[in-house]
Amino acid sequence: MDIDDDLRAFLTQFARLSEAAHQLSHQHENSLKDALTKHLGRPADEVATVSKEVVGYRFADYDVAFEHLAGPDAGLIGLGGGDQRHNASLADIVGSSWQHIPVGQVDWADVAVGPVATRRVVALGIRLFTFRDEPVAVLTRRNSRMHGNGVGVIEVLCPDGQVASDLIAEATRIGTERSLLRGNVITLEMVGYEAEGDGFRFLARPEVPAEAVVLPAGTLERITGHVLGVAEHAETLRRYGQHLKRGVLLYGPPGTGKTHTVRHLISSSPGHTVILLSGQTLALVRQATSIARHLQPAIVVLEDCDLVAMERGYDPSGNPLLFELLDALDGLDSDTDIAFVLTTNRVDVLEEALTQRPGRVDLAVEIPPPDEASRRRLLDLYQGSVSFSDSALDEVARRSDARTASFFKELIRRAVLYAAEDGLEPTDVHLLSALGALQSDQETLSRNLISGFIDPTPDGY
Repeated sequence: MDIDDDLRAFLTQFARLSEAAHQLSHQHENSLKDALTKHLGRPADEVATVSKEVVGYRFADYDVAFEHLAGPDAGLIGLGGGDQRHNASLADIVGSSWQHIPVGQVDWADVAVGPVATRRVVALGIRLFTFRDEPVAVLTRRNSRMHGNGVGVIEVLCPDGQVASDLIAEATRIGTERSLLRGNVITLEMVGYEAEGDGFRFLARPEVPAEAVVLPAGTLERITGHVLGVAEHAETLRRYGQHLKRGVLLYGPPGTGKTHTVRHLISSSPGHTVILLSGQTLALVRQATSIARHLQPAIVVLEDCDLVAMERGYDPSGNPLLFELLDALDGLDSDTDIAFVLTTNRVDVLEEALTQRPGRVDLAVEIPPPDEASRRRLLDLYQGSVSFSDSALDEVARRSDARTASFFKELIRRAVLYAAEDGLEPTDVHLLSALGALQSDQETLSRNLISGFIDPTPDGY
């Protein structure tokens, strides 16, 4: 394309004008690079960065640590510019191609530090302070799937690279010592495409007193003594060289009270960090063990672990996930105060694996269906303020062989519902009527499941 002299002259002048405007606009802008250079006492782009990735559940701990290390007089600056600031490393930001990025506002976020509590953390910002008499600039960037950041990042600029590494190590120590996870109940979560959360969730600690757990005589005491008694006498055991790590297996048919027993253990151990795994998250047993090791005393609960006893899908080496748990137990020091509590409906699936690795689970307790005496106690527990006669309750306990706790809970609810439909207070008649209906419903369902046929008539439902 031919350009005449007048047009060429115009374009040249226009380019000069644009460059002058660009430079003028940045003369009044507080350059991030200049701010870092001033604090560090040398050109920021000549200082190497030391970085560390931070998983979501540790980000608030590092925020606590750096707030403590920086002190109340530390500077705090944000990053201006567009979305690229969420993805560029600190080295990129202070590099020549980023020299005009301005100082901006700090990005904040409220993150969970308990079942209902939150903490305001620096989601994207730079703290300016001194550590061991050296100036440091610490950038913290929280993980953000919206910006393609799967994990959080800490980056430290310091003229002395060893001081930068020591600062991260000290922040890790303080973050662990003052961890906001400590003493809480958490569950780990699989975080994948479009997933929400930070890979974990806080749970409220349940309130389940011993009298609310109905098991055969002496069973609950054996379990609590093994899980909590060891923790209570941890220092004595350590003094005499005895190991603290322990594994407990609760087995029995569905609905007999295994999970309820676990809830009681959690309720009775307010000083313990508890990590719950179930379903797919059982694959995170190594991660859970690492958390427990740092935040002991701890309890790691693996519910329905038979579901992965022979599962090989998550482990590229081809070993069942249960062996990962057993290996994790082997890898703990003897004075590590961690209790592993496993529950299963299929002890036969686990038996072979456990006998191949003896000594990892040192207590196995059967949680059987309630006997008649236990069924009577369950009725007393669930009837609450409803008054039924002792003779009616005795009859129900006698006639409800092989029923689980959930059956009796529903039985009382249905008796109250029948009474409400009649406009009356609940009586023995309503209780026995509900028993007959529930037993009939369950027998019909069992018949239909076996035959593969559901009666299409109204009476069949």
